Amino acid sequence: MTGPDQPSAGQDRLPVAGGRRTWAWLRRRLGAQWTGVTWAALVGVLGAAASVVPAYALGTLVDRVREHAPASALVAIAAVIVVAAVAGGVATGAGTYLIGRVCGHVLADLRERTVARALSLPVTTLERVGKGDLLARVSTDVASIGKAATSVVPSLISAFLLVVLSLAAMAGLDWRLGLAGAVAIPLYVAALRWYLPRSAPKYAGERRAVGDNARLLAESMQGVRTVHAYRLEQRRLHDIHQASHQVRDIAVSVFTLFTRFVGRVNRAEFFGLAAILVAGFLLVRDGSVTVGQSAAAAVLFHRLFNPIGMLLFTFDEVQAAGASLARLVGVIDLAPAAAPADGGDPGEPADTSIRLSGVHFRYDGGPEVLHGVSIDVAAGARVALVGSTGAGKSTLAAIAAGILRPGGGTVRVGGVALPPDRLRARVAIVTQEIHVFAGPLIEDLRLARPGASREEVRSALAVVGALEWAKALPDGLDTVVGEGGHELTTVQAQQLALARLVLVNPPIAVLDEATAEAGSLGARTLEEAAAAATRGRTTLIVAHRLTQAATADRVVVLEHGRIVEEGTHQDLLAAGGRYVELWRAWEAHTPTSSSRQAPQRANLVRTPESSKS
Repeated sequence: MTGPDQPSAGQDRLPVAGGRRTWAWLRRRLGAQWTGVTWAALVGVLGAAASVVPAYALGTLVDRVREHAPASALVAIAAVIVVAAVAGGVATGAGTYLIGRVCGHVLADLRERTVARALSLPVTTLERVGKGDLLARVSTDVASIGKAATSVVPSLISAFLLVVLSLAAMAGLDWRLGLAGAVAIPLYVAALRWYLPRSAPKYAGERRAVGDNARLLAESMQGVRTVHAYRLEQRRLHDIHQASHQVRDIAVSVFTLFTRFVGRVNRAEFFGLAAILVAGFLLVRDGSVTVGQSAAAAVLFHRLFNPIGMLLFTFDEVQAAGASLARLVGVIDLAPAAAPADGGDPGEPADTSIRLSGVHFRYDGGPEVLHGVSIDVAAGARVALVGSTGAGKSTLAAIAAGILRPGGGTVRVGGVALPPDRLRARVAIVTQEIHVFAGPLIEDLRLARPGASREEVRSALAVVGALEWAKALPDGLDTVVGEGGHELTTVQAQQLALARLVLVNPPIAVLDEATAEAGSLGARTLEEAAAAATRGRTTLIVAHRLTQAATADRVVVLEHGRIVEEGTHQDLLAAGGRYVELWRAWEAHTPTSSSRQAPQRANLVRTPESSKS
C-alpha cells in the first residue's frame, strides 16, 4: 500500500509515491546495507581529511618562506603535501567505489522489486494505465537512478564531507576566519530555498511527460497495424509531436531555472571569498593570524567552489533521480493481485474438470460484464464459447485461466477452489496476442520449460506441425528470432505459442482467439495444430471461427455476459436460436470450401476474438 502522502493514481497513470514514503523506503534499503555504508563513511571521512591537509601545509609553507626557513624544512612540507594528496586520492577513490557498491546493491534491489511487482499487478490495472507508463518507469526511470547512483551520489557524498571538514579547518585556523567563510552559507541556503520549491514540480512533471510520450510511442508501435488500417498515422504523429514538444518545453524550462540558480550560487561564492580576504587582511594587520594562515583559509574556501558546486549543481540530477525513485516506489507499493483469504490447504483436485459457478466480473468499477455465469467442463472435454464481440467470452476465459479474479462466484478444478498461483499452474492459456521473444528459437521455446532437451523441443514442434519450417530456418533451432532477428509469420508465431503449451503440458488448456489473425489456409493449419496440442486435455475454446465450435463436445453461447444457449453443435442448430444466427452469419462470410468442410474435420481447435470480448 502506498503511504498517506502518496497521491492516488489517475485513471490513466500509475501512482507516484510521496516524499516521506520514498525516503522511508530508501532508508530501509540503506539500513540493509549498513556494513557497506559504515565503511564507505569511514573511508570518505579519511579521504576528505587528507584533502584538507595540503591547504594547511600550504599556509605553513608560506610562513616558512617569509621566515627564510632552510630548504630542508620546505622540502619536508612539500613532501607532506604530496603524501596527503596521494593518500587523499586513494581514499577518495576507495570511498567512491564503496559508495557505488552500496548504491549498486540498492539499485539492483529496486529493479527486482519493481519488475516483480509489475509482473504481479492485476491485468485490469495494466490495461487501465497502458504499457507505456510502466515501460518508462522500468527503463528511463531506472536509468536515471542508475546514472545518479553510479556517478552523482559518490561525488556528492565526497563533496559534502570535504565541505564540512574544510569549514572545520578554517575555524581551526581562527574562528573569525571560519565565521567570515560562513557568511556565504545564508546565501547558499537562500539559493536552494529559491530553487528547490520551483524545481521539484518541474522534474516530476518532466518524468510524467516522458512517461506519456513513451506510452504514445509504445501504443503506436504495438498497434501499428490498426493505425495503418484506420489511417490514423497523421493523428498519432500529431499526438506524439505534441507530447514530444511538451517534454522539450519542460526540459528547457528546467534548464532556464537551473541557470538562474547558478547565478545565485556564484554570488554566494563571491561574497564568501571576499569576506575571507577582507577578514584575513584585517587579522594579519592586527597580528592575530599569520599570512600563511590567511592564505590557507582563502585556499580552503576557494577549493570549496567545486564541492559546493557539486552539491548544488547536481541537484538537477538528484531531483530527476528523486522523481524517478518516487515513480518506482509508487509501483512497488501498488497492491498485487488480491489473494484469497487463507482457508488452509484446499487439497488436490480429483480430476482435470473445471467448473465456473455464478461468476460475476466488472473492469475497474465499470458496468458488470459477466452476470452469474456457470459453466462445467468435464475432464478431457472440449467446450467452445461463442457469441458477439463484447459478450464476455475472453473475460470468462481469463477467469478460467486464473488471469482475472472474479468479483463473485468460484472457479474449481476437480472440485477444489485453488488459489490463483495453483490455478495458473494447472491451466495454460494461448491467445492471439503472441509475442516472439528475441533470441534463439530453441530458447524461446524453453521459456515454457527451462532445461527442456533439444529432442523435447523438436517433439513439441512436431506436434504442432512446425518442425519442418523450423529446421528450414537459416540456423535451424538456433536461428535468432524476435526483434532484430529472423521474422516469423503470424502462423509460425502462433505455432510457437502452441508448442510452448505442449512443453508446459498442462492438464487444462484455454485457447482465446488463437487463430483469429490468420487467413483461411493459415487458420486451418492452426486449428489442426491447436487440436494436436490440446489432445487429451480439458479444453475451453473462445471460438472466433465457428468450425471450432462445430467440433467441440459442447457449445456455450454468451450474449451480454449471460449464457443464452448451451448444447452440442447439432442440437443448437436444431434449436433455431442465437447459435443458428451466428452460424449462418459465419457461413455467409466464409468460402464454401472452408465453411462446409471444416465441420467434417474431427480434430479442429479454437480461436478467439476481441481481447476483452
